Amino acid sequence: MVLLRELLGETLRRRRRAQKRTLRDVSKQANVSLGYLSEIERGHKEPSSELLASVCGALQVRLSEVLAEVSREVAQHERGEAAPPGREAQDPQGRQVAVLALPREQAAAEESRRRRHATPSPTIAQVRSRHRRGEVTDSVVRAAA
Repeated sequence: MVLLRELLGETLRRRRRAQKRTLRDVSKQANVSLGYLSEIERGHKEPSSELLASVCGALQVRLSEVLAEVSREVAQHERGEAAPPGREAQDPQGRQVAVLALPREQAAAEESRRRRHATPSPTIAQVRSRHRRGEVTDSVVRAAA
C-alpha cells in the first residue's frame, strides 16, 4: 500500500534538493516551522492544502505540478509497477527528466517500511509485568498507560 503523504513528502524533498535549497530556507519563506516541514518531507505528517500551497510557493513550483507528479507515482503503485531507481518525471517545460533517488531517501523509505511491519507495541499489562520485575521505570509505565 502506498501512502499519499509519503509520496508527497518525497516529491517536495526532490524539488527542494533539485534547487539546492535548505529546509531552513524553504521553511522561512513558506512560513512553516522547520520541524514540521521536515516531518512533511519524511512522510510523517500530511499537510493541509493551505500549507502545501505555501510550500509550493516557496519552492516556486505550481501546486498542480507537484500533485500531478504524485498522481503519476500513485498510478504506478496501483498498476503494481515499482518506481525504478532513476524515475522519470517532467520538468516545468514538459520535458522528461530522470529523478535519481538519493541514498538517504532510500534509507528513509526502507526505515518507514520496516516500522510499518514492526512488532506491535506491548500492552499495558506487559509493561506493568516488566515494571514489577524491575526491567522498566515508572515513566515507561506512565507513557504506556
